[in-house]
Amino acid sequence: MKNTSHNSRVIRASVEKIYQALTDPQALASWQAPDDMTAKVHDFDGREGGGYTMSLFYAETDEVSKGKTKGKEDRFSARFVKLDPPHQIIQAVRFDTDNPAFEGEMIMEVTLEALGEDTKVSFSFRDIPPGIRPEDNEAGTASSLEKLAAYVE
Repeated sequence: MKNTSHNSRVIRASVEKIYQALTDPQALASWQAPDDMTAKVHDFDGREGGGYTMSLFYAETDEVSKGKTKGKEDRFSARFVKLDPPHQIIQAVRFDTDNPAFEGEMIMEVTLEALGEDTKVSFSFRDIPPGIRPEDNEAGTASSLEKLAAYVE
């Protein structure tokens, strides 16, 4: 069975505002890096079939984590498989790595469900590379969802 994970959170913002934060490169750099990581978007094409390249950087003080790409960096490319504004985004993600444990295409599906003035944001991942434990992916996604809520609320 392929590795999967799922996270949801209700955020006090409209589906439109959250969709914008999911598809804006400056917003992505602000909220997508989990925990005390930082991020940089290298390029961005916001059309279906387009995508972006992004790096997530572990804190220099983090003596445990090693990047999937090099040093303290996890660089990846995301391709927009489906954009259904403002309700759904499906991305195919590939890590820039030489390590076979992190290779392959991971699918990330984000759905936004209006709940009055709030929105239920759900992240589902499938085909998570074997080098990433699903529970670690869930913890990182929970942290990113917390940052997303802080960004839009």
